[in-house]
Amino acid sequence: MEGILTYFGLENEISSPTFTIVNEYNKNNLNIYHFDVYRLEDSSEFFEMGGDEYFENGICLIEWGELIEDALPNDYVHITFSRDNKDENIRILNITTNLKRWEDYFENFKY
Repeated sequence: MEGILTYFGLENEISSPTFTIVNEYNKNNLNIYHFDVYRLEDSSEFFEMGGDEYFENGICLIEWGELIEDALPNDYVHITFSRDNKDENIRILNITTNLKRWEDYFENFKY
């Protein structure tokens, strides 16, 4: 998540939301919510804390999202990170989507 938040210029504000579940950031009137749902038992806890209400208010970055998959909106982008076998400093992003509009965007994605 550090790389994504750094992209938005938030490198000096980054902290882990492990105990708070969500950290909220705002950059240039863009709300960014960084969730770590590892400590939640299931999606019912996510709903109880009002987590689903964040989806309409900005970008939601969710670590351990598979724990609350049934709570996610239909148009989410799933990103997994893996290490490069040849260079330990390189991370490979595996991006999958479930809607055509995101597939079109990421088809030409270069980094």
